Amino acid sequence: MIKRFIKYYKPEKRLFAADMACAFLLAACDLIYPEITKSMLEDYIPNGKLRMLFILAGVLLLIYVIKYLLNYFVQYYGHMVGVRMQAAMRRDVFDHLQKLPLSYFDSNKTGTIMSRIINDLMDVSELAHHGPEDLFLSLVMLVGAFVLMSRMCLPLTLILYAFLPILIFFAAKQRRKMSDAFTRSRKEVGEINANLENSVSGIRVSKAFDSREEENKRFAEGNDRFVDARRGAYKAMAQFHGGTTFITDFLMLVMYLAGGLFFFYDYIDLPEFTAFVLYINVFTSPIRRLIGFVEQYQNGMTGFKRFIEIMDTPAEADGADAVDIAGVKGKLEFKNVSFSYEDGKAVLDGLSFTVEAGRTLALVGPSGGGKTTICHLIPRFYPLNEGSIELDGKDIRDIHLSSLRDKIGIVAQDVFLFNSTIYENIAYGNPNATRTEVEEAAKRANIHDYVLTLEKGYDTVVGERGVKLSGGQKQRISIARAFLKNPPIMILDEATSALDNATEHLIQNSLDELCKGRTTIVVAHRLTTVKNADEILVITDEGIAERGNHEELVAKNGIYAELWKGYNENR
Repeated sequence: MIKRFIKYYKPEKRLFAADMACAFLLAACDLIYPEITKSMLEDYIPNGKLRMLFILAGVLLLIYVIKYLLNYFVQYYGHMVGVRMQAAMRRDVFDHLQKLPLSYFDSNKTGTIMSRIINDLMDVSELAHHGPEDLFLSLVMLVGAFVLMSRMCLPLTLILYAFLPILIFFAAKQRRKMSDAFTRSRKEVGEINANLENSVSGIRVSKAFDSREEENKRFAEGNDRFVDARRGAYKAMAQFHGGTTFITDFLMLVMYLAGGLFFFYDYIDLPEFTAFVLYINVFTSPIRRLIGFVEQYQNGMTGFKRFIEIMDTPAEADGADAVDIAGVKGKLEFKNVSFSYEDGKAVLDGLSFTVEAGRTLALVGPSGGGKTTICHLIPRFYPLNEGSIELDGKDIRDIHLSSLRDKIGIVAQDVFLFNSTIYENIAYGNPNATRTEVEEAAKRANIHDYVLTLEKGYDTVVGERGVKLSGGQKQRISIARAFLKNPPIMILDEATSALDNATEHLIQNSLDELCKGRTTIVVAHRLTTVKNADEILVITDEGIAERGNHEELVAKNGIYAELWKGYNENR
């Protein structure tokens, strides 16, 4: 994992090296002060060398100016190293998320994924900047202080540094406890973010059912788990800080006592003792940095571990011999297709049927029969368990995903619009389209005239998930998006089921126009939308129960006839 973390330093290696060089010079400046103090006490002040005293004051002022510039560089550019690494990780994880199968998103909450991308990587960024810098500074100052202190009094120096193994042992012992606590804490942060995202997204449902108290109760439960998790993390942190602080304080006590005895028995003089006391502060400063580094390391690497978990999730993959396809006619064949979701329950078992190019196939039947699953399998949103699906005689697993999906348009019941303009949402179907082409697609979807009535026209922002538009308006934008994509295969998955009859009639005209000359799969409970299909399959949890056109199925007086009769009675 460390190697994968270091990989992100490579693009920033020059800036990182400059940051480390500045950190080294800062450490060198801090090591100079006790030596200057020693020289002043030993020579310049007792011997009245005022000129040298003022020269030293000037040297100190120059050092302070240099330190200011060095600190500025370290704080600004050092943090930028971390930010750029964080941006690179976010870019990589977002790109990887685009490649993950839908099954991953079925099993992971949106808020949890967002927490990993935002909160976790923020701590990784801080580690990327401060971690190497603090570790490097600490080592430089500890080594430098040892050399300079040894010149004054080696026995006293050895006593001081004998406490380092004790500190290291204590820190190592506490590290695992902190790691477990921080990991649990991060999981709870992800959960509370997921619950919050879910509650905010469903605020209209919450208000409609006046369930504020229930939502508050659910949030409070998650919040309490978060508090418990943070309590464990802070308890581990407190034990770590408390223990290390006690060891360093006890070290100071030993140093003052030992230093006093060494001075009393004339092993060192007063200037050396004073300088030694100052070096004790130089010694404890990197110790505090190391203590902070351990905490930061746990925080950052826990976040990086969660980042790696996403990156190591297998992405959708093309076959070794996969190719792009062109000139697609649109013939689809399901050959003994079997499929089950992660729960293992079979949704499709040995399903076979053919849709000729340019023809329309309708799927009807009770919920849970696998109609939507069939629609999801054609663009390879999920991998098959058994069997094959062929497009123009070629197994879709042997076609590059991007090429396959480019040939398929989907209009679903639950239309998702991005929180951007109407123009951008339509243009999503073809980012290279001209404005004229976007408007033409809107005209064919019967949404153009409505858009022109808006104050900002096509530049109107639709709100999150298109909340500022009606269901019919969102659906027509979705249809315009499909017109602009202009694929040879169309999938209409309950595209009008959430609309009233008047709106459905308007949109059905747009859908009929959209499906002309294309291979079309239609899923619908409203049977008027499928009666003109070339073939209708009645899908139940046992597979294909009936097949034929509308007239043939009504004449059979079976499941479809009952559905048709019930539909007409309820109109």
